[in-house]
Amino acid sequence: MQTDLAKKLGIEFPIFAFTHCRDVVVAVSKAGGLGVLGAVGFTPEQLEVELDWIDEHIGDHVYGVDIVIPGKYEGMGATDADKLEEELKALIPDHHREFVQKLLADHDVPELPEEERMRELIGFGTAIAGPQAEIALSHEKVALLANALGTPPADVIDNVHSKGKLIAALCGSAAQAARHKAAGVDIVIGQGTEGGGHTGEIGSMVLWPEILDVLGDTPMLAAGGIGSGRQMAAALAMGAQGVWTGSLWLTVEEADVPPAQMQSLFDATSKDTLRSRSWTGKPCRMLRNEWTDAWEAEGNPKPLGMPMQFMVTSNAVQRGHKYPDQAKDVQFNPVGQIVGRMDKVRPTRDVIFDMVSECGDAMERMSTLMNQSLEA
Repeated sequence: MQTDLAKKLGIEFPIFAFTHCRDVVVAVSKAGGLGVLGAVGFTPEQLEVELDWIDEHIGDHVYGVDIVIPGKYEGMGATDADKLEEELKALIPDHHREFVQKLLADHDVPELPEEERMRELIGFGTAIAGPQAEIALSHEKVALLANALGTPPADVIDNVHSKGKLIAALCGSAAQAARHKAAGVDIVIGQGTEGGGHTGEIGSMVLWPEILDVLGDTPMLAAGGIGSGRQMAAALAMGAQGVWTGSLWLTVEEADVPPAQMQSLFDATSKDTLRSRSWTGKPCRMLRNEWTDAWEAEGNPKPLGMPMQFMVTSNAVQRGHKYPDQAKDVQFNPVGQIVGRMDKVRPTRDVIFDMVSECGDAMERMSTLMNQSLEA
C-alpha cells in the first residue's frame, strides 16, 4: 500500500506517527510507517541524545522530527533563548503562577526537587526550535522535518531543502494550507478539529477536501481523529497521500505513559475532550478534567498567550508526569476524540498491520460496489 509520497520516502505504508516517545518512533518505522519525534519537550542537547538513540535502534529505516515555530507569538524574531525567557518571565503576572501552585497544592501534587526542574521556555520558537532543527537535519536518517504551528520560516525551509530532506507543516484551514504551499512546504498536514493537541475548528471530513482543492500537486496528509483503517481508506479516497496520527500511539506497548494517565485514556469516551488554552496558550484538544474546568471558572485567571502560558504551566506538566497518581485530576492529557476507541494496550506493530488490513478491506468493498454499479 504505497502512495507516491510513501515511495518517495521509502516507507512501506503511508502511516505517519507523531509521538514524544523514541521507542514508538522506532517501532513505527520498523513496522513500515514513519515515526515522527515531537521535539517540543527537549532542550537541543536532550534532542541530540534522543536522536542518537533512535539512530542506533532504527536500523536502515527513516524517521521524522516535529518542531514548534508558530506563525505568531510573543518574542518573535528573538535569537537569544536565555534573553527571551527572561523578557517573557517579566510579562507574566504573579497571580497566574500563584493560581497554578494553589491548584496543584489543593490536589496534593508534590513539588519537584530543585535539581529536577527544567527551564520554562523549551522547544519553542526560532530561538530554541531553530537549533533543534539544525540538530535534526544533521542526522542522516531524519527524512522529514515538520512544523506543528504555522508556516515554517523561509530560512528553515531553505535549510531543509539544502539537506535533501522534506519539510511538512500542519494546518487547520484551506487558507493556511495555501500559505504553506506558497512558502515552498513539501507536505501539508490537514488536521481536523477532532485531533489531539493544537487544532482548529473545522471537522476533518469538511477540511480535507477544502485543503486538497487548493494544494494541486502538493501532497496532503490527513490528520484529525484517525485511528482505524476505515478512516485511513476514507482519507486516501479523498486524495490524501497518507495519514498523520498521534493519539493512537499513547496506548501502545512501547509508549512511555504512566499507568494512571494510561487508565484515564482508557476510561474516556469521545465526548470527554475539549479544546482549551489552559496549558499552552493556544486551543489544544485534551481530556477535560478539574484543571481545564478551573481555568474556565468565573473569577479565575484566564490563560495567557503562547508561549507565556506554558511557561506558567510547564512545571505542572513535569510534576504531573513524575507524580501521575496524585495529579490524575489535573494532568495534561492532550488527546483527540479517537480516545473513545482506545481501550487496550497493543504492540505498535499490531496497530500498524491492523490499520493496513482494515484499510484494504474498506477499499475492496468500495471496488466491489463500483463494479456492481458498472455491471448494472
